[in-house]
Amino acid sequence: MGLPPCFRQGVLPSGYLFGSLRFFHSSASECSSEVRASEILRTLKSIGGSDNADLGDALRQFADKMDEDVVLKVLQKQRSNWQVALAFFNWVAGLPGYAHGSRAYTEMLDILGRMKKIRLMRQLFDDIPEERWVVVVTNRMFAVLLNRYAGAHKVQEAIEVFYLRKDCGLELDLVGFQILLMSLCRYKHVEEAEALFREKKGEFPHVIRSWNIILNGWCVKGSFRDAHRIWNDIIASKVERDLVTYGTFIKALTKDGRIGPAVKLFNKMWEKGINPDVAICNCIIDQLCFKKRIPEALEIFGEMNDRCCLADVATYNTLIKYLCKINRMEKVYELLDEMEAKGCSPNTRTYSYILKTTEKPKDVIALMQRMEQSGCKLDSDTYNLILNLYINWKYEKGVQQIWDEMERSGSGPDQRSFTIMVHGLHSQGKLDEALQYYTTMKSRGMIPEPRTKILVKAIYMKKDGAATEDRSANMTGKDLKLDPLSRLFHVHK
Repeated sequence: MGLPPCFRQGVLPSGYLFGSLRFFHSSASECSSEVRASEILRTLKSIGGSDNADLGDALRQFADKMDEDVVLKVLQKQRSNWQVALAFFNWVAGLPGYAHGSRAYTEMLDILGRMKKIRLMRQLFDDIPEERWVVVVTNRMFAVLLNRYAGAHKVQEAIEVFYLRKDCGLELDLVGFQILLMSLCRYKHVEEAEALFREKKGEFPHVIRSWNIILNGWCVKGSFRDAHRIWNDIIASKVERDLVTYGTFIKALTKDGRIGPAVKLFNKMWEKGINPDVAICNCIIDQLCFKKRIPEALEIFGEMNDRCCLADVATYNTLIKYLCKINRMEKVYELLDEMEAKGCSPNTRTYSYILKTTEKPKDVIALMQRMEQSGCKLDSDTYNLILNLYINWKYEKGVQQIWDEMERSGSGPDQRSFTIMVHGLHSQGKLDEALQYYTTMKSRGMIPEPRTKILVKAIYMKKDGAATEDRSANMTGKDLKLDPLSRLFHVHK
């Protein structure tokens, strides 16, 4: 079964986005690394899901020109395809005269952790040769490990990894301990983080930064009661509160809907000579906008310059977000122009809020051109937002361009991209094409969302009454053929 025209190889020349030329200014060495990495990526794409022997044969031509810069660039472009990244990483490790450095190891560990391949991540870490620990194992690497263990909700393992620092020649210092606390709190393990913080008081003194991490943890988790308890404990400890402490507690108040007390504390800071920074101002502005008190938010925004507190991109983004919701587009574009005039560069979030209000492809393309002119590069979330708009509008040419550009930039397609395509194509009645994307997603090791599994079961029931979602995962051999251009598996009946 052939792929529909909208999913065939893109017609835009390499280096173009929506017909507009991209310009690069790099040193000769950077350019050389980019070229080699691009060639390797094209080779990896051409061999698809081939085995390691084929991988080695195909990449042998690059063996003599391999360095860590090239390896890093290739890995960064394969972040959503961990099997290919790991196969390439292992192949390079076997080259004579080459040894992975800290950056390559850290990137590969992060890729595995990001894809929840925790066992493989730990195995890779344990396999680092002991004689290379001094060169390879760094604070950055441990930060990645702690973050990924906490993200996988393996609290005890995260704590154990922290204490491995000593075995690897790194100190069990306060900064490392604070990274552990932050990692646990980031993934809602605040109770365990607070218990560890109190238990290890003898090893790691209770400085204000550590208090702030726990306070922020409870704030992020949404427990105002616990945040208030920690606020009172800080006051009782006689440790001097800093801007972060005030800002975090104001955030806790606003998240709990206590905008009155938050504004009162905000004003009290000014009275005490503790000048709120832009982050605290943003918190107040955001909550006022959320409460539909936009005129008050704009008033504080106007006062910030008078008080030597310059608005940043987050300030503008908050106002643009809520003004877009009430369709005040004239004011939105006024703020966008003001940002650029003041040198406060809009980011992908700025444009995403505006993109959500668009109704036609030409509006999206105009915004993309403005992004490119301002030097704002698209990230995976923005690509997926545009992809979702285009699939909903049935704009096939745009879908093709975005999909090709995601692959070229290394920003995807990721699990979210495939999910958008499966659900979007299903809504258009293109069931076979939806199944193609689902099969390709699973072949790349991506785990479908529960709603997607349910949808695929429904597709099979609608098509022929077949029972299970796992059917697509079992399609091999004569049932599937890998298209060399689209990298999608196609069902052959």
